[in-house]
Amino acid sequence: MTGPGTALHHTWEQATSTTFATIVACQVGTAFAARTERASLRSIGVFTNRMLLIGIAFELGFAAVLLYVPSVQRVFGTAAPPWWAMVALLPCPVLVWGVDELYRAVSRRRTSGPATGGTSTSKAAHS
Repeated sequence: MTGPGTALHHTWEQATSTTFATIVACQVGTAFAARTERASLRSIGVFTNRMLLIGIAFELGFAAVLLYVPSVQRVFGTAAPPWWAMVALLPCPVLVWGVDELYRAVSRRRTSGPATGGTSTSKAAHS
């Protein structure tokens, strides 16, 4: 039982709050990954989209309010996750972005063809 007043209620609130924080962290990685379909993030620049950075800052600030402001915690049923859980989710945006970056790199290689100047099969099939 994890209802209010039970021994596990606070632990349940921390677990669901940590899950929410992990989703938010992954969304940050997705936001950076979604900036381009083919180009690498390095080639377009991490800090070149000011509105995206403002949106991410707002998202992180809003999530912090939901997780750490006591009056808001009572309304939304959240609890501050343990510090170690927050540290553990720090790699999430990088992992999400990195997987997408790897996918784009492989995609670019497939469509660029051999290094000797030949055409790729996907380009030849559309000719």
